Amino acid sequence: MNVLAICAHPDDAEIWCGGTLAKYAKRGDKVTIAVVTNGEVGSPSLPKEEIAEIRRLEAIAAAEVIGAELIWLGFRDEFLFDTEETRLSIIEAMRASKAEVVLTHWPDDLYNPDHTITGQVSNDVAIMTTVPNIVTSSPPLAKIPIVYFIESVAGLGFQPEEYVDITDTFELKQSMLAKHESQVGDWLKDQYGSNAMEMIEVIARFRGIQSGVRYAEGFIRAKAYPRNITGSLLP
Repeated sequence: MNVLAICAHPDDAEIWCGGTLAKYAKRGDKVTIAVVTNGEVGSPSLPKEEIAEIRRLEAIAAAEVIGAELIWLGFRDEFLFDTEETRLSIIEAMRASKAEVVLTHWPDDLYNPDHTITGQVSNDVAIMTTVPNIVTSSPPLAKIPIVYFIESVAGLGFQPEEYVDITDTFELKQSMLAKHESQVGDWLKDQYGSNAMEMIEVIARFRGIQSGVRYAEGFIRAKAYPRNITGSLLP
């Protein structure tokens, strides 16, 4: 199966669904991570161009931990809007990865507008990926991908409807996040006083308690005609 995580910033996929992506990869699915913005504001001291390139290289290294491919869309960090360009870029990411399952931000994640826009646009355009008259570099998909929304930051307001047991891939999730050295060791602590490594363990343990395992990640599936399903496509 072809799995695509579309997230706003470098490190978002690793923090909120890295264990699930690792689980897909371990069972042999093709995993792609699309990063929508370039992360150019994510440093207290480095200029935009320099930190954006650092973060791009970190994202590549993190994807390589599980053998995933990276798509870098390169929109301006913190200034993402629902425009024709944004929609076409996300449609192309879905088509280029031949996505059957898309993991993206919950549109009600109010932590950051880039999260909100990424989740909303990704869900909105999924139905457009099969339409021939909407032209991008890659051909239309044969089938509309199924969209799952990932955890909100700190889990605020988010009540999962499905859980993935990531007990056996939690260390891979940690390894992926560790590649984002500029964020784990610098920016997140400076800006928010946040220990990202601690946060992912606390939330994964909490979701694990809810679902009866050691560590878990929670999801809500987008339910919309004509792309609803029975069962689950989560690993």
